[in-house]
Amino acid sequence: MYEPVLGQLIENRIIIWSIEESHILFGNGYYGKPIGISKPKGIEFEVPIVLDLIEGCYLVEKGELSIHSKFGKIISIKRIKTLCRKQYDNFDAKYLVFKVLKDKGYIVSPGIKFGCDFAVYERGPGIDHAPFLISVYVPSTNITATSIVLSGRLATTVKKQFILACPRLKKKQVYFIGIDWWRA
Repeated sequence: MYEPVLGQLIENRIIIWSIEESHILFGNGYYGKPIGISKPKGIEFEVPIVLDLIEGCYLVEKGELSIHSKFGKIISIKRIKTLCRKQYDNFDAKYLVFKVLKDKGYIVSPGIKFGCDFAVYERGPGIDHAPFLISVYVPSTNITATSIVLSGRLATTVKKQFILACPRLKKKQVYFIGIDWWRA
């Protein structure tokens, strides 16, 4: 067993200061983003990476990351989840979707620039384009026909499939509904 990578919590992000450890995380699942590099090619960078809280939570649960405060104190998984719940609406639902996708081997990135929760890659950024845009819907979410059409049109415009993820937290299951657009 190896030692977990060391990260430092700074506000709502986690910085991996060690370049070597940054290469490990980025090279083994495209976790985080190299600071100041918008489209890295492989691990040919010499800067720290920054992780989203949801990525950090996942890596801590897997035993691959240890998050410390600016004072060097280890932050518990319970505290990390508390921070995540403040950062993300419906965190538990989004985290279950993130976890299911990562556990199946997909590369999951924030989808904010596409107006969704996640952009999902099969091989990784810089290698292929994300073929899927995923929005997480919980039972209390008000889904309108207009929101489905808007999301689907955006996905089609950027040549991606729009997918609704419907997590069932008690069963720890996620149902995925893919929306395809056809021209007659």
